[in-house]
Formats: sequence, C-alpha cells, structure tokens
Amino acid sequence: MDRLQSLSDRPLLRSSLWETSPVDCPPDSPDFVNAVTALIPRADEIPETLLVKLQTLEKEFGRKTKMILNEPRPVDLDLIAFGQECRIGDHLTLPHPRAHVRRFVLQPLAEIAPAFVLPGQSLTVAQLLARLANDESVARLDAGSVVPSGEP
Repeated sequence: MDRLQSLSDRPLLRSSLWETSPVDCPPDSPDFVNAVTALIPRADEIPETLLVKLQTLEKEFGRKTKMILNEPRPVDLDLIAFGQECRIGDHLTLPHPRAHVRRFVLQPLAEIAPAFVLPGQSLTVAQLLARLANDESVARLDAGSVVPSGEP
C-alpha cells in the first residue's frame, strides 16, 4: 500500500481485504486475497504510464511471467478504471472488461465507491454487486482504512 501511495496525489482509499474463491483459474488453485484501492494519479499520469508502474511493482514483489492463464501469483495489480477513460488496446482495456461481473472486484470496490459508475455501465457499483449471482465465495478479512466516497 505504501508503494501504491507513492503514485497518488492524495491519500489512498483502501477497501478491506477479501478472501475470495478462484475464478477461471487452474484446478486446485488456492483462494485469493483481493482488495481495491483508489488513487488520484499525478497530473501528468495517463492510464498507460500508470499501468507500466503497476507492472513494475508486480515484478518487484515477485510476480513472474505468466505461464498459465489466471494462475496463482504473489501479487496482481489490475487497473480497473481511470476516471471515465475508455481504452481498447493490446496492453490495456479500460474499464477492465470483466470488472462489472466479478464479485471479487465489486465487493471491495463497493466499500470505497458504491456510487461510482464504471465507464460504459449505467448502474452504480453497489447496484451491479446486488445483481450478481452468488456463485463466488467472498469473506472480509479486515476493515478498510477510509470512509467510502463516490468516485475512485
């Protein structure tokens, strides 16, 4: 979290930690620990430069080149949204194309930004979460560090 804070012009909004069942992972994958943070990027930051910084942090914390799709990994920093920016590219798609249907994203995001509307969606994060089927296991491990706000 300290390293992510260094990328933000204001204090991070941080969700609780959530233990979640693996989704679309290899057989016998362990549970994951997920969280969502929201930051205010530096004035000259664009989604592509922020993504590079997140990928650098992943490598520093032991992430290796992916051998199998969705395999367990020590850290995975996804850029879910960058305000209302939209991108479709080889290295970055914004908002994250499956964020609106994944409980392991929406549950922690709803803690810090329940009223946020992901680009391309018409429902808030809280509304999207309420509409999801309950087929993913999620359990809160700790309490987050900030009061929810409207927009990450």
